[in-house]
Amino acid sequence: MERLDGSSVLPAALRGGIVALGNFDGFHLGHQAVVGRAIERARAEGRPALVATFDPHPVRYFKPDAAPFRLTTLDQRERLFAEAGADAMIVFRFDAALAALSAQAFVEQRLIAAIRLGGAVTGEDFTFGKARSGNIDVLTGLGARHGFSVESVSPVTLDGEAVSSSRIRAALTNGDPRGAARLLTRPFTIEGAVIHGAKLGRTIGFPTANLDMGKYLRPTYGIYAVRGRLPDGRVLNGAANLGVRPSFDPPKELLEPYFFDFSGDLYGQTIAVELIEFLRAEAKYDTLDALTDAIAADCDRARTILAQG
Repeated sequence: MERLDGSSVLPAALRGGIVALGNFDGFHLGHQAVVGRAIERARAEGRPALVATFDPHPVRYFKPDAAPFRLTTLDQRERLFAEAGADAMIVFRFDAALAALSAQAFVEQRLIAAIRLGGAVTGEDFTFGKARSGNIDVLTGLGARHGFSVESVSPVTLDGEAVSSSRIRAALTNGDPRGAARLLTRPFTIEGAVIHGAKLGRTIGFPTANLDMGKYLRPTYGIYAVRGRLPDGRVLNGAANLGVRPSFDPPKELLEPYFFDFSGDLYGQTIAVELIEFLRAEAKYDTLDALTDAIAADCDRARTILAQG
């Protein structure tokens, strides 16, 4: 699986491919349908299967002060695309130059001149070009003019409603990680390097592996049953506080997983933490004993939940 710059001409072996076009943040059921169709067509036609995404997200470019909302990093998307069967991920850097391109210029400069695409597959609501002036009809017309095929994929529905990134974000901010996981087909996962904290957890018997939330969406603050995945392949069950730790001063936003039956140094290692179930909201405790008792009860509940799958 290769990661390629969308402003550069593709290597010869990847030209003429079928390209899935979209942002694909989260790579949920709907995104999987688009990418799956592109891969299916590529295999049937003997062409490379490519997935094109944008970074940063256009919303971040136009609204730099918007609250964090990302569901996946580029690294996570690259792995997900590879697992789906894509040959390469093309990253369009969303900057002033890209934002200024008309729909026609985007197709001619980025899709034809750089990618040399043989066909495109998108969702029905895909838009592109300056002021989002391009849509599936515009793309189809440009494809007919320039000799590449265009196909759109209808929205995927679950429980009578279209699967979307906004629906997933709503589930996470409403304390429903299991609902989000149904739409994603996997748990919402925060990935990052373990950083040093105040080391207060180890003094009360619950050492944590602290992660900065970075650009990820902030799920509702609280205590979660989690699973951690380490670089060596180990999978660990645990409980985590996600929030600002109201019992301590000064407040500091962190994801703090405590992994059951684990001892070791994770500092500097990149780990993945899956949010499995929301247990309760954050709370402030007046004594260390009260906090310790609450954490122990959270861990007992998390063990029971995680043992059930």
